[in-house]
Amino acid sequence: MDPFRAGQMLSLPTEPSCNNFELEEPVELAEPVASAAGGIDTGPQLESATAGPAPLSTRELESEQSPRSSTPECKVLLTQADALASGGRLREALEVYRQLSERQQLVAEQLEQLVRCLADNVRQGKEAAPTTPEDAGCQAAVREEAGAAPVSEATEMWDGFKCRKCHGFLSDPVSLSCGHTFCKLCLERGRAADRRCALCGVKLSALLVTAGRARGARRAGQQAPPLPPLRVNVVLSGLLGKLFPGPARASQLRHEGNRLYRERQVEAALLKYNEAVRLAPNDHLLYSNRSQIYFTLESHEDALHDAEIACRLRPMGFKAHFRKAQALATLGKVEEALREFLYCVSLDGKNKLACTEAQRESTELPHCSQQGEPAATGDSNPSETKVDGCPDSVNPQAREEEQEGAAMKTGKRQEKKRKHCQTEALDLEAPTKTSKQDVSTDQGSKPDFNIQPASFDASDLECSLCMRLFYEPVTTPCGHTFCLKCLERCLDHNAKCPLCKDGLSQCLASRKYSKNVIMEELIAKFLPEELKERRRLYEEEMEELSNLNKNVPIFVCTMAYPTVPCPLHIFEPCYRLMIRRCIETGTRQFGMCLGDPVKGFAEYGCLLEIRNVQFFADGRSVVDSIGKRRFKVLHQGQRDGYNTADIEYIEDQKVQGEDCAELMGLHNCVYEQASSWFHSLKSSMKNRILNHFGPMPEKDADPQMNPNGPAWCWWTLAVLPLESRAQLPFLAMRSLKDRLNGIRRVLAFISRNQN
Repeated sequence: MDPFRAGQMLSLPTEPSCNNFELEEPVELAEPVASAAGGIDTGPQLESATAGPAPLSTRELESEQSPRSSTPECKVLLTQADALASGGRLREALEVYRQLSERQQLVAEQLEQLVRCLADNVRQGKEAAPTTPEDAGCQAAVREEAGAAPVSEATEMWDGFKCRKCHGFLSDPVSLSCGHTFCKLCLERGRAADRRCALCGVKLSALLVTAGRARGARRAGQQAPPLPPLRVNVVLSGLLGKLFPGPARASQLRHEGNRLYRERQVEAALLKYNEAVRLAPNDHLLYSNRSQIYFTLESHEDALHDAEIACRLRPMGFKAHFRKAQALATLGKVEEALREFLYCVSLDGKNKLACTEAQRESTELPHCSQQGEPAATGDSNPSETKVDGCPDSVNPQAREEEQEGAAMKTGKRQEKKRKHCQTEALDLEAPTKTSKQDVSTDQGSKPDFNIQPASFDASDLECSLCMRLFYEPVTTPCGHTFCLKCLERCLDHNAKCPLCKDGLSQCLASRKYSKNVIMEELIAKFLPEELKERRRLYEEEMEELSNLNKNVPIFVCTMAYPTVPCPLHIFEPCYRLMIRRCIETGTRQFGMCLGDPVKGFAEYGCLLEIRNVQFFADGRSVVDSIGKRRFKVLHQGQRDGYNTADIEYIEDQKVQGEDCAELMGLHNCVYEQASSWFHSLKSSMKNRILNHFGPMPEKDADPQMNPNGPAWCWWTLAVLPLESRAQLPFLAMRSLKDRLNGIRRVLAFISRNQN
């Protein structure tokens, strides 16, 4: 089989996950690939049967036997061995496996439980192993071999800006609507239906809309519309290229090398990777990929060397350990290969191919009771471990023949494995998930950024709308970045990008603006003082906006009363901004005044509180508000297109003694009069009033309990057929007695007209 053709069918993800090891195989080629991966010889081995010694021929004939044809005694031994292995009793399990191997040739499927037990021991040994001076010097050794700069000046300087899909430096960064950023090619290589964020799982909103249109087009028999293009983050792309020219260029070379590899130009791909390693000598991904290129070129020693460097740079990287295991297996280092495959299984226990390879390597080891201990204990030099657990009663001549036959069989197995491993694809940009263990490792060590101040210009991170440092940066689908508040204000006027004029109606409809994570981290790391000043200005602005005495936002529209609902339809850009600010500051309150042709708006008004807001896709909204307090305007002003005012709150003056008793009688009389008038209305009119204002409030036991007076008074004024100018004096009254007398006169006038 052509290794490049098969390489596109057998692809390995970049990092481990619970279930991210995808094995894509066409139907016509599924059987050979599965056979190679499983390590079971499906056809007769005539060459080895005729050329090898007699014991080897017997063993190979036994190896072709299916596990189902084993004797009942062998089945009992296998069950006992699996039970011991699952219980963690490794030595006893190995002894039973040895006894079983004396009765029949073990096959890979029978060692699954043993492999998992060994992998658990590897994992536990790795967690318990203390940090040694050799581990601490791994980075220094890698730098010495590759001529790298110190880690603090190379890797850690840009490690925070890596793609979470390919785990390499960001190349053509694309920021998703959720705020996370990935390489453009990493997003494009995934199937359109599966384009999700690798960190939060959110689907691209644009693709959701397009997918719906595509389904509608298919139902109508039309061709589905093309997918929207992914746009590069303009600010971030230019900034990363300026701050980190070496890693940025190396990332481009990596993508070019991957493209050449897919086009079967392996030597040209190797040249690209050599140049990339020179520019970014501490990038584990470059060494891991170059190891695969060397493997394809059958330079297995070089492949092993690069895989070892990748493992040192990223100890928890599944891909590097898997490639190291492949190289070791091809070089005939069975025990070391098994150890690496077991380590891969410990990283990702659900990876079927890693488990299969580990099982197959286990069948190549001598049948000794201590054969698994070097791999299980995590010995750094398993090849030097002495295997001496075989019984002394074994015939030396038979042992020699067995070793000779095993060696010949191992040589053939490794040749077969080499051909199988060459089918692995190089592409690492395929969308993958990251194991929790790996993510915690990455996030646990925050890098130190050592960018020289001279190489960083704060103007590179200025919003093009407010000309200030980005605060809560948001990146649009077209790739431009703005402050969140600046973008919202622009969308109040026009649902298009302020720079390129691309439509942003989907952003406006969803109203979900996620801050760009990398941009925020970049500003926090490189411009802490500027960010502190920018945050101070923002907090001062919010504090000023939350003041309900000075510069209170005023909605100039209609009459509003305390305790009475006031629904509003918001469509003007200035009032969109005003309502949004009221919500963001937490006050959720604004003033309502009547318009005045001379002064601009009336001298008295009512403060409204927002109870709920329903937004529409085009930016309009319906605000459910209710009256709270009355106020008098002291000074008028404007802010960002809407009116403001300095106000003072007004309350009713309380009375006592005989005046209080007189007020109570007047209160009861007017309430009965208002109730009688309302019940005398036609049913249709009453229903309209009830739907809009609700039922008439109950009579208060103490009319002076509320500083604004009884709620039924304001409800009655709101439903009475009076012009707004006639209602305004009632709002300004500070005497409840005068207000009740005025309502009684109006009710009497209306009753006379009805009669």
